[in-house]
Amino acid sequence: MHAVHRMHNKTPQTNPVEGTVQWSPLKSIWFCTCALIAIIGGALTISPTAILVSFIFTVSTLCLGHSVGFHRLLIHRSFACPRWLEYILVHLGVLVGMGGPFRVMYMHEIRDWAQRHPNCHPFFIHRNPAWKDFLWQLHCEIQLRHPPGFIIEPSTAENVVYKFMQRTWLLQQLPWALLLYFCGGAGWVIWGIFVRITVSLIGHWLVGYFAHNHGSRDWHLTGHAVQGYNLDHLGLLTMGECWHNNHHAFPGSAKLGIGEHQLDPGWWAISALQKLRLAWAIKLPADQPERPELSAAP
Repeated sequence: MHAVHRMHNKTPQTNPVEGTVQWSPLKSIWFCTCALIAIIGGALTISPTAILVSFIFTVSTLCLGHSVGFHRLLIHRSFACPRWLEYILVHLGVLVGMGGPFRVMYMHEIRDWAQRHPNCHPFFIHRNPAWKDFLWQLHCEIQLRHPPGFIIEPSTAENVVYKFMQRTWLLQQLPWALLLYFCGGAGWVIWGIFVRITVSLIGHWLVGYFAHNHGSRDWHLTGHAVQGYNLDHLGLLTMGECWHNNHHAFPGSAKLGIGEHQLDPGWWAISALQKLRLAWAIKLPADQPERPELSAAP
């Protein structure tokens, strides 16, 4: 199912323009707590091993979890895999710290739904100075005056594992924190949990901000409130998520780096799973339905 199909107009007045941005206590306190512990605790416990653990854990959760598990699998269903593997990938996505699976699906899909309109609220398209967008995205939520309905397909919404992940998304850091503590002490916990989450949340915001304001474009979508941009040379750093113009053009494709020299670690992971016969039904740009609004960028 394509993400936009999960959103529907509840009333004739449903629109993505009218709304107010409000402080989100949970979102803001969660980020500030992680950032404060990361800054103070990270400085007090820095070591080569702690940095290495944080790096490996960050790459694993962002690439296998957020990019592959959440974005390309759970949200866009751009490939299929065994259910046990899907649970592992989505769990790694939960560890990024943005929320449970249903929460992340909603965040992604209401944004995409809004962007596909001729106009929408600046919150959805990062149309503010960087400092203000940072505050909005990491500390606030938008309350639309006439919001759309959001329906997740029953195979996901009624799945007991995903329900559990949604209820306990904050607590799912605890088993990993205990493991890190027993293996490397408090320093590994601070760097493997709090530094990792802080870097991941800020990095996710940075990609969203720049990929909707700067970069190069090969594709244009007529009638959309914003165009996505490709952020050249950032493929490795962003796990392939920087090829956002490609993603706007072909949202159901498992491969985001479709151009020559567009590095895409998320795609490499899916290709590796395919070779191990753990991924199939992989969708590429050629498999996407024709879109009348899609054309080459001017």
